[in-house]
Amino acid sequence: MTSGQQGNGLRRVMNRLDLTMAGLGAIIGSGWLFGAMVASSMAGPASIFGWLIGGIAVLLIGLVYAELAGMLPEAGGIARYPHFTHGSLTGWMMGWGAFLSYSSVPAIEAEAVTQYASHYLPALAPKGHALVSPAGMALNIVLVVVFFGINSLGVKVFAKTNTTVTLIKAIMPTATVIVLLFAAHNWGNITSHATGGFAPFGVAGVLKAVGLSGIVFSFLGFRQAVDLAGEAKNPQRDVPKAIIGAVGFAIVLYALLELVFVAALPHSDLANGWAKLSLSAPFAQLASALSLGWLAILLYADAVISPAGTGNGYTASSARVLYALGNNRYLPKVFTSTNSANGAPLVSLAFGALFSILYLLPFPSWATLVGVISASTVFTYIIGPISAGVLRRTHPNAKRPFRLGGMEIIGPAAFMIGSLIIYWTGWKTDWKLVVAILGGTIVWAIANAGAKAGTIHKIDAASIASSAWLFGYLIFMLAATYFGSARFGSPYNHSKGLIHYPFDLIAVALISLAFYYWGVASGRATPETEAALQEALSLEATAPSFSPAHSLASDKSAGTEGLGTAGA
Repeated sequence: MTSGQQGNGLRRVMNRLDLTMAGLGAIIGSGWLFGAMVASSMAGPASIFGWLIGGIAVLLIGLVYAELAGMLPEAGGIARYPHFTHGSLTGWMMGWGAFLSYSSVPAIEAEAVTQYASHYLPALAPKGHALVSPAGMALNIVLVVVFFGINSLGVKVFAKTNTTVTLIKAIMPTATVIVLLFAAHNWGNITSHATGGFAPFGVAGVLKAVGLSGIVFSFLGFRQAVDLAGEAKNPQRDVPKAIIGAVGFAIVLYALLELVFVAALPHSDLANGWAKLSLSAPFAQLASALSLGWLAILLYADAVISPAGTGNGYTASSARVLYALGNNRYLPKVFTSTNSANGAPLVSLAFGALFSILYLLPFPSWATLVGVISASTVFTYIIGPISAGVLRRTHPNAKRPFRLGGMEIIGPAAFMIGSLIIYWTGWKTDWKLVVAILGGTIVWAIANAGAKAGTIHKIDAASIASSAWLFGYLIFMLAATYFGSARFGSPYNHSKGLIHYPFDLIAVALISLAFYYWGVASGRATPETEAALQEALSLEATAPSFSPAHSLASDKSAGTEGLGTAGA
């Protein structure tokens, strides 16, 4: 292994700033442009709490991944960790689910660019309609191809491009908060009885907004640092800090954006109540209504930069997941091939770009795709707490540069909250997610059975036994959304309402905890885990300017004292 390069061909060139900006760049995308409006239409002013709930939920999951990424810095970690702890079947299902969600994000970000660009080019979305025209669809495809082109130049070009773009696009939402804090004059919207008061749709409306409005979707970029850990210079030190820094900043930013959005809304836009609120370019239209033409111009410009930067970041991540699936030997070896000149995984990048284009066809608007992405991504996130729990049991003395304090509480809590978010998205979304994951698994299992020995990782009896909890969990979540309260999901949710609110929430929370402990108990030590731990130790020994005693908790400059401890 040479300096700055893994034996598998990827280049270790990303520093802490690059990793943080990869996460923040994926977080600050179309979510801030549309999320505040969609969330308030579902929860009213109480949607502010939705951002706090969603942000804290993702932060809990992120803390677990911080320990995993420090312990085992792997490219496409979401597909590697379950492989290490539960074998091939669970690893495939989680990796396939992650790829499905990741590859859809470039599509949704391209749609956001087109929707805002239609302000200047009406032919892209005639009459301001949310669905794009054929010309708009063509622009979406061109943008996906551009994302592929940038990433094909290598991770170093991606990192520097992404860091620069993220620094630029972080300025706009921050400036929007500051300007609207002073310019907004309808603060009475927060408690107006004319529109139902602070929480016109109750607690259920807030929880529904967390899963469906784009709140969780807006925070999902935190794992970019995990997926790119295999290309970081000092992953054990830098990845945990990148995760926590990106999510912490985003929680504050999004909560403030929701607050100023509600306070800036003209009364005329609320004439028919919060549920009927509809703006094609929310913050830009508010700026125009407040006679802030200069801000509106900047917002329309940023609406191209922000989503494009996020789409570029997720193009990188979806390719790393495919690379990891190839590295697990679930897919042909060609998915691990890299460009000899710059280390870019070209085959994985091309395959991911193709899937992104296919997503544009059934989901021609931002709002129709966001719920599916949220549910599928959170589904893949919940394996993190389980894998971390297994590794705590099977490798208690392994080197953990970042050791999460209170894992016994945070791990189960993160899994439970993730399960609730999936439930809140409702039957109409969740059945598509389960069918896509199980359908892909069936196709893969058939191909696996027919493949020659040694070409791919075979499904064995131990792998099947270790995945029983996951199949049970999927069936339970599907049944819960079908028979549960009709308060969650779309107006056409089709839930039977046999378990009434809020008892449905209690049932999902408690039963999901049982699946968490079943999942942890089903894990096992594997030879691949031992090999990965040894590689991580060798990486730490050769990493420049890295002290083994250093940890996130002991670094006061990180501002996260008490979250973790150094070492095992």
